[in-house]
Amino acid sequence: MSDFDLHALAAATRGAWKTLKRSTHAQRNAALAALADTLIAQTEVIAAANAQDLAAAAEAGLDAAMLDRLRLDAPRIDALAADVRSLLDLPDPLAVRFDERVLANGLRLHRRRVPIGVLGVIYESRPNVTIDVAALAIKSGNAALLRGGKESLRSNRALADCVRAALITAGLPADALALVPSSDRAHVLELLRLDASIDLIIPRGGASLHAFCREHARMPVITGGIGICHLYIDDRADLDRVIAVIRNAKVQRPTVCNALDSVLVHRGVAARVLPELVRTLTDDGVQFRVDIDSFAILEPQFATGMRVQLAGPQDFDTEWLSLTLGIRIVDDLDAAVAHIDAHSSGHSDGILSEDAERARDFLERVDSAAVYWNASTRFTDGGQLGLGAEVAVSTQRIHARGPMGLEELTSYKWVIAGDYHSRR
Repeated sequence: MSDFDLHALAAATRGAWKTLKRSTHAQRNAALAALADTLIAQTEVIAAANAQDLAAAAEAGLDAAMLDRLRLDAPRIDALAADVRSLLDLPDPLAVRFDERVLANGLRLHRRRVPIGVLGVIYESRPNVTIDVAALAIKSGNAALLRGGKESLRSNRALADCVRAALITAGLPADALALVPSSDRAHVLELLRLDASIDLIIPRGGASLHAFCREHARMPVITGGIGICHLYIDDRADLDRVIAVIRNAKVQRPTVCNALDSVLVHRGVAARVLPELVRTLTDDGVQFRVDIDSFAILEPQFATGMRVQLAGPQDFDTEWLSLTLGIRIVDDLDAAVAHIDAHSSGHSDGILSEDAERARDFLERVDSAAVYWNASTRFTDGGQLGLGAEVAVSTQRIHARGPMGLEELTSYKWVIAGDYHSRR
């Protein structure tokens, strides 16, 4: 156990939030601009810390997919800084008034956007989350207490130092961003009990972390980020164009939650589509877990070398986070929707079809946080959807759903003005 005081750290973060929430949009933007500049200036320091994390992770036996999630080299640091700068052009999420009206008794009222408060974010190997959360929190007037994974502790410390320095440059309290300086798992449970200081818990990790947070947290929890994502190839799809979309969804970055996990193919086009799909993705190193009907089509050409294997009992319930793709033949749209209902995590699912009526039916019936028509699932991302960045992708229905950007990090309060009104 480390000897630092998590209660004191959380209390300091809450105290800093009371100052941050009164800051101006210009001050918060100044902090973001300073953060982008600091990330570039500290690239060598950040990369060196990340190299130490990578070396330790490789020695500990982390696989290539996990090492990729952990990696933070100069191009990725440049991209982080660019993402931070992109927030500067977005409007102030706290300058929003809505539902303005005057009641019959003369009371004037409206609702106003306000910060949620202190965000407690628990995440694992991806150090870029430190900057994504910090930047969105600052822009929306929230403070954040972060607990990263042990494999990225050095990287996260270097990034948190950049955030705190930027806050000071803008005249804002450094404690508005705090990092738990220990990888001791006992601190996760302790963090979940700090409801006096933390308003919302956002876990970014696997199903076990989400379940642990839901069971033990004394404050609200928003869960998501586990993606078992599907694309259904309808028999009325443009078959000359579907392979490129599926390749993008699977191969562009297979270690993230919006990467494709399973392809469903209408029986009427399976014999034409599947051999070309497997041939194309095999060149990218993809392996396949397929149902018996797909195997019958593919086995003569592709089953050698174990590249194409029959799917096991859990394969269609697996978030691969690697170059593995499930394939299943279905009879029609109803069967595709039934499969998605049974196996999707509610993250991102889509249809490839030229039939607008079928597409509308799919979009209506599939109850995922993001549903697609003729597009890659890789667009379920705050930056790609114009939100600047995201703190998580929520797959639940209450408060926020899908990528959580600035608006999703706000609540609202009622503002009522009278003329010395008294209730009768």
